Amino acid sequence: MATNVEVKRCLNFINGEWVKAANDDVQASTNPANAEEIVGYVQKSTKEDLDQAVAAASDAAKAWRKLSGAERGSYLFKAADILESRLDDIAETMTREMGKTFPEAKGETARGVAILRYYAGEGMRKVGDVIPSTDSKALMFTTRAPLGVVGVITPWNFPVAIPIWKIAPAIIYGNTVVFKPAQEAAVTAAKVVECFEAAGLPAGVVNFITGAGSVIGQGIIDHERINGITFTGSDAVGKQVGQGALARGAKYQLEMGGKNPVIVAADADLDLAVEATISGGLRSTGQKCTATSRVIVESSIYEEFREKLVAKVKEIKVGNGLEGDTWMGPCSSEGQLNTVLSYIEKGIEEGAQLIHGGKRYTENGCEKGYYVEPTVFDNVSNDMVIAQEEIFGPVLALIKVDSLEEALKVANDVKFGLSASIFTTNIQNMLDFVEDIDAGLVRINAESAGVELQAPFGGMKQSSSHSREQGQAAIEFFTSIKTVFVKGS
Repeated sequence: MATNVEVKRCLNFINGEWVKAANDDVQASTNPANAEEIVGYVQKSTKEDLDQAVAAASDAAKAWRKLSGAERGSYLFKAADILESRLDDIAETMTREMGKTFPEAKGETARGVAILRYYAGEGMRKVGDVIPSTDSKALMFTTRAPLGVVGVITPWNFPVAIPIWKIAPAIIYGNTVVFKPAQEAAVTAAKVVECFEAAGLPAGVVNFITGAGSVIGQGIIDHERINGITFTGSDAVGKQVGQGALARGAKYQLEMGGKNPVIVAADADLDLAVEATISGGLRSTGQKCTATSRVIVESSIYEEFREKLVAKVKEIKVGNGLEGDTWMGPCSSEGQLNTVLSYIEKGIEEGAQLIHGGKRYTENGCEKGYYVEPTVFDNVSNDMVIAQEEIFGPVLALIKVDSLEEALKVANDVKFGLSASIFTTNIQNMLDFVEDIDAGLVRINAESAGVELQAPFGGMKQSSSHSREQGQAAIEFFTSIKTVFVKGS
């Protein structure tokens, strides 16, 4: 398919207008499939620009919260229709900017449409309960109050879905937003904001600002007029967000890393387990917080599973995500590529056996991109770095165990607890897994990477701040309960 060759400068969107940053400084956003191709130019904004965005959001907050939920929802319905009409263009931009395949990018954008429509409907759902009072002549009930101005900080790996699943609930529940995307995916994020603009959202309700995390991200953390922060990214940065927000009394929500296991029990459907392990671990080049990373297999079927897995991995077509036969695209950036390669080297140094892949991929016209071969390690022990730290790349670590009990112990023996899956036909195995696994997302006979938009999403241990995103659970973060007692004079 033909690519869009337009190279544009992405401005900030503040108080309903697209504006240049105060310092007039930009950086190029390049295509990880071909580092010589510039997708767009992204502003390196200043604290002054952030102050303007926060002021706009603060000024718009009172009028926005006074609209009914149905009125706010009407804007989300319009934004959904506009996003849907621009789906192919936004998906193509996503593929060019961060590398995932075009079908995956289309699927993510379609999910953004569905999220907008879901939260548009939230405007008509209940926000409180009537509670019996001990005073028979009084009425007592709860309602919900928005936080006010919410800072939204998002990563590069899902530049449409993650911003929307934060922005949509934030505004439907009456908040206004200052949105800072990752610089690596800001061109795509700007196109999402254009959909909100085209929907006629009142000025200041959604503000968009790009810039370095050390400037704009830290500025959001520290800003006294930002009442809540919702963040998705690494656990190291997430802890900084939480500590900074706590220090000034702001509410915060963190979704961070994962080291997600799949357990393959002796009675599993091996073909199904292999397909799901590959899809869960290697789709999007392994750049998902819920991606399968550790593959814990019972010893009686270990060799058969390994053979089937490697045979399927060898069939994977690596290449430009805009090419129709590509199954796996590049890493998102040179830095991410180098990180993945360094973990592969670490695995070899620790004594894990590299049985497939492990090198930078430069064949078939891929020499200008940030490609890495899909990689499989054998003989991995759970104390190795590649079994403990999040790699965020297409690397699978095979771990042999003698029982389901041992598998659960190994699965839980990491600092993360985001998602986990098991393949088994035994109901007792399923029940034991649900009961004992330390993960916020538990999947049975399905890949670890996946959550439905209407269901709560979040992790345990150091994977999150123990809050939940998406579904109706989102109201718990974006609002506070207000208890009301009414009695006639």
